[in-house]
Amino acid sequence: MSVQIAVIDDWQDVASGVVDWSALAQVGQVHFLHDYPADTAVMIERLKAFEVICVMRERTTFDQALLQGLPHLKLLVTGGMRNAAIDISAAKALGIQVCGTDSYKHAAPELTWALIMASTRNLLAEAASLRAGHWQVGLGGDLHGKTLGILGLGSIGQKVARFAQVFGMRVIAWSENLTPERAAEAGVTWVSKRELFEQADILSVHLVLSARSRGLVDAEALGWMKPTARLVNTARGPIVDEQALVEALSAGRLAGAALDVYGEEPLPVDHPFRRLPNVLATPHVGYVSEQNYRQFYQQMIENILAWAEGAPVRVLA
Repeated sequence: MSVQIAVIDDWQDVASGVVDWSALAQVGQVHFLHDYPADTAVMIERLKAFEVICVMRERTTFDQALLQGLPHLKLLVTGGMRNAAIDISAAKALGIQVCGTDSYKHAAPELTWALIMASTRNLLAEAASLRAGHWQVGLGGDLHGKTLGILGLGSIGQKVARFAQVFGMRVIAWSENLTPERAAEAGVTWVSKRELFEQADILSVHLVLSARSRGLVDAEALGWMKPTARLVNTARGPIVDEQALVEALSAGRLAGAALDVYGEEPLPVDHPFRRLPNVLATPHVGYVSEQNYRQFYQQMIENILAWAEGAPVRVLA
């Protein structure tokens, strides 16, 4: 048995070293590809020889057109148990098996809190000043006694809430499905959507991207925020209206934003988020941690072995 296996979306060229892939030698040959996503024709040419493709969550879009252009593809394995970039129904109709992996649940909350602290204390500018041979350049903000607003109190939002409580912050939350009772169970105060934006000194987004959440943080919601407030988004870029956020930040209607996710990734080189002085922007590294990658890739190997034996696991389609 010699199955051609591609590990794509390996932008940092780390996949081959994070785990031991030798167990797949009994199945076939593993190829590591480091290219960024491209148009459908280029992707078809790049991937047409492979029967198994391992993808990193929501980097390359596997829509119907791409899936139809890969007649040899039999198994698609994604990091995570949810990947909005894969057309699951199209894969199922084409007879392509789709499997996922578990995730390390602490990577995103830890990155969220790192961004909150770095943005509040102006660490990027202070570190840059020191590196340039200078010294202090401004006053950092404070967290103790301030209000953290959480948009979406799921598993990640709850972990971020606990961090905030340790820092002595008041924590409030809202989402369309959140009840006062469920918020109270997490030690958090339920408020209305408008109150969330109006009262938050830091507003952190932790919703799943859906038709309902897309564009939820729009110009009106941003207009409710204090000019001293900061927006943090480590969830999904399209939840926030980027143009409205750029305008608010440019006009000084918000103190700052700390962002790890964007409507288009990689972020275009001419995007304002790359140059606005009150933006701390990172390249979607919320899930890019050693432990998470080890879990993703180790379970991808397990998935391929199980599929090769005719007993697939962690099946999505």
